[in-house]
Order: sequence, then structure tokens, then C-alpha cells
Amino acid sequence: MSEFFAGAGVLAGAAAAAGAILLPAGRLRAAAMLVALALFPLLILGDQWHSHQIVDLRDHPSRLIALGLLALAASAALAAAFTRWPIAMPLAIVAALPFRVPLHAGGDTANLLVPLYLVIAGGVVALVVRDWCARPAGPVAAGDPPPPAVAKASSGVVPPTAPPAGRALEWLPRVLAAVVVLYALQALYSEDFSKGLQNVCFFFVPFSLVYGLLRDVNWDRKLLTLVLLVIGLEAVAFVVVGSVEWVTRSLFWNDQVIRSNEFHTYFRVNSVFWDPNVYGRYLALVAVVAMSALLWARERRSLALLTALVFVLWIGLFPTFSQSSFAALLAGLAVLAALKWSLRWTLAAVGAFAVIGVLVIFLAGGKASFDRINIDTSGRANLVSGGIHLFAQRPVYGYGSGSFPKAYREHVKTKKAPVSVSHTEPITVAAEQGLLGLAAYTALVLTALWTMATNLRGPLSKLSASRAGGAVGGGGSPTATGPARQQPIARAAVLATFIALLVHTMAYAGFFEDPITWVLLATGASLAAAQQRRVEPCPDTSAA
Repeated sequence: MSEFFAGAGVLAGAAAAAGAILLPAGRLRAAAMLVALALFPLLILGDQWHSHQIVDLRDHPSRLIALGLLALAASAALAAAFTRWPIAMPLAIVAALPFRVPLHAGGDTANLLVPLYLVIAGGVVALVVRDWCARPAGPVAAGDPPPPAVAKASSGVVPPTAPPAGRALEWLPRVLAAVVVLYALQALYSEDFSKGLQNVCFFFVPFSLVYGLLRDVNWDRKLLTLVLLVIGLEAVAFVVVGSVEWVTRSLFWNDQVIRSNEFHTYFRVNSVFWDPNVYGRYLALVAVVAMSALLWARERRSLALLTALVFVLWIGLFPTFSQSSFAALLAGLAVLAALKWSLRWTLAAVGAFAVIGVLVIFLAGGKASFDRINIDTSGRANLVSGGIHLFAQRPVYGYGSGSFPKAYREHVKTKKAPVSVSHTEPITVAAEQGLLGLAAYTALVLTALWTMATNLRGPLSKLSASRAGGAVGGGGSPTATGPARQQPIARAAVLATFIALLVHTMAYAGFFEDPITWVLLATGASLAAAQQRRVEPCPDTSAA
């Protein structure tokens, strides 16, 4: 593939992905999503045409054809299922998040989110069929509310019918689309264009489609309960696998971790995940979601089940020995404590905990030095200092999207780092994209937090008051039911989980590359919009 056509394809894919994020429901957005869906596998295929994996498939065309037909059949089957049962689409996306399939070819292995990509394809096809076949309700004058939804199903995808839901909700998709387009633009001059293209096609474009598919979902009680059930059952299954690894002292895969376990006094497990830190991240995030439901649960059965789930997750998290995952979990719990009880006392407790932690590290670790810190952090200190050095060399525009490993090896004069990829998201963004990318990343994080946190404490305070009133058998606020109760709790879970994920990416990166990020952004925006619609209902024009 020539560089010109590859670059044009990357920009076209990013533009289509931005359309999936920004455009209202309708034929234009359906066309943009279809273009994005078609482009990203074609670009990957062209970029990797001479790789061992693709060459092996080219030497066996029947295998390539069979894989293509299987993918088309699976996508068509999923699209039919999502059309008949709309609730299945968000559930399938959530269920597919942790699974990566190892593809072996030509002696190499690539762990790809194949199940999620198939679910995305099925969801896009179902959305295209729905939006393309829908008859418009007639012209709409500027400023008028949109026409009634052409289709509606419980817990399914519902085209928005309410007026705009606040400035935060207006800015989040704009900033997210800008991040996608900027990353694609900065891939054009990257020192590792192939890596930048892969990041655009494996992460930014398909995950933008995830955002587009989930942004209009009606997150009612039934769907929220099923989502909690799905992630809970999956997490328990992963803990069972990890526990078997712990007891038998053997891992299913990842030779690097297997060799590492042979030289340490502790034994790390990774369950079905490639990396123990990724496994720990998933368990920590599910634990935050479960704690969110537990803190505002009222029924004894729910309290018992959620308590048991949190206990199992703690058991599973321990043998990962992932400090970043424990830090992420504590950060999520701190957010929940601030929302449930007191922001002031939570901040005081977090500050005291941080001071004690720093003192323990310095007192227990003896004389502090850069080399000692670098050893204790498995080479991350070198990566941070090297990333800062790269940023200082090109502070405005960086070395280009996806360039950190290559730029680090070529421009940082050190041989001490055991790995060549960054483990700190802001450092990666600064080195690759400079101040331009850092500004876009910061804007996205702040806008997301603004969207997720706006008007949240009030409804949660009412829930706590209603529960307290019910506990004494009389006074207090009337008990909230339905969306007025479930959606604020879900918003609290999304906010706490997002902050936990942010904390984890400070030590392990993977912010944009993790589909959970995009699911949280879409869900947070959708839930905030739903709450805004309840607060500010559409004006009654029947008398006009």
C-alpha cells in the first residue's frame, strides 16, 4: 500500500468515525458508520500485506476466504439478533470487552479483540438497516424538536427525541471527535506510520463506532441489571480460572510472565488475559461497579449477592500483584465515598493516606535514588524520563501518533529500560503528539468528568435520604423508584469507574486503546442526557 493512499485512508476512516460520534441518528450517520466499518479492516490488511500473518493467509487462499465468509455470517447473524432484540446489542458489547483471540500465523501471535469487532459489525449493520429504512416524519423547522422516534424497544437503541441536554453533553462528542481526527492527522508524520495506522484502525475507529452505537441506548432498570449480571458472572469466571492458575502454579499463556514467575518469590496470575495488570484492571473496575450498586442497595438479597461478588473480586485481585490495579480500585472507592458521604472528609482521608504512603516508601526503601526507583517500578522511571526527553525535543507536535517505542529507541540514550513502550498515558501523549495532543487529551478528560459529575450529588443525596427515611418507618423523603433511582446510581458507577481507569492509565497506559474507556464515555453521556430530560422535559406544544 502506497503511503499516499494509506494516509488518505487513515484520514477518511477518522472522518467517518467522527461522523459516527457527531452526526444525529439518520441516513448520513448510518453511511458514515458503514464507511468506517469497511475501511478499518481494509487499511489493516493493506498495511500488513507483507507480514508473516497475512503472507501465511495469502499462501492459503481457501483459509482467507473461509475466514471472510465466517466473519460476514457472524456479523449478519448478530445484526439480525440485534434488530429483533435491541437489548442484546449493548449487552453483547459489554460482554465482549475483555476477550482477545490469539491469532497464530507465520510463527507470530497477535491478540485481537475479534469478538468485539464482530459485535461492532453486527451493531452497525443493524443500525444501518434501521436508519436507512426508516421513513422521515417530514421537514423539521430550525429550533423545532426532532420528529418522534421511528422505532422504540425496551432497553434498546432509541433515537433521541428530547432537546439538548446541557453544554457538557454538547462538548463531549465534539472533543472526542477532535481527538480521533487529531490522532489520525498526527499519524501522517509519525516516525512509525504503520503503528499509528494500526492504532487508528484497531482502536480509534472501531471504538468510535462503539460510542455511536451506545450513545442512544435507553439505560433502564432491566438493562442496567443485566449489565451488572453479565460483568459479574464474567468476572467470577475469570477469578475461577486465575485461582486454578494460583493453585497449580501454572499459566495458560504469556511466556514472559511464566519466565518472570520462575525468578520471583511471588506468583502472578493472568487468567484469560495476556497481562496480569490488564486482568487486575478489569477486576478492579468491576469491583468499583459492584460497590456502587452495593452502597445504594436496599434489598437484603441484593446486599448479600453484591457483598459476595466484591469478596470474590478481592480474592481474584490479590494474586495479580498489580499495584496499579489496587491504586485504581482505591481511587474508585474514594469517589464513591465522596458521593455517598462527604467530599471534604474523603479528600482529607485521601491526603492523609497519600502522605503515609510516601513516608512508608521512603522509610522502608532506604536511600532513595533514580536507579532504585527504576528497579522498583520495573523500568517505568526510565520510560517516564525518556518520554519527557522526547517531549522536550518536540514540544508542540511530538514525534507522531504511535511513535513512542521507535522514537524512544532512537532518540533516548539509555539501555536500562526493559521495555520499549510507555506505561504512563500523559507521557505517551506528550511524546507522540506534543502540546496539541496533550491539550486534546486533557480537554477530553475534563469534559468527560464534567458530563459525568454534573447534577449527580443531588439525586444521590435524595436516594440516601429516602433510604434513611424508610429505615425508620415513616419520615424522610419519598422512596425513589424506576429511572429516578437506578440511573443516578449508574451515573455514580460510571464516574467512579472512569476515574479508576484514569488512575490505572497513569501507571499502565492504555486509555484510548481500552474499549472500556469508550463504553464509559458513551454510557456517561447517555445517562446524563436521560437525567437532563427528566429535569427539563420537552415543552408541551399541543396548545399551539
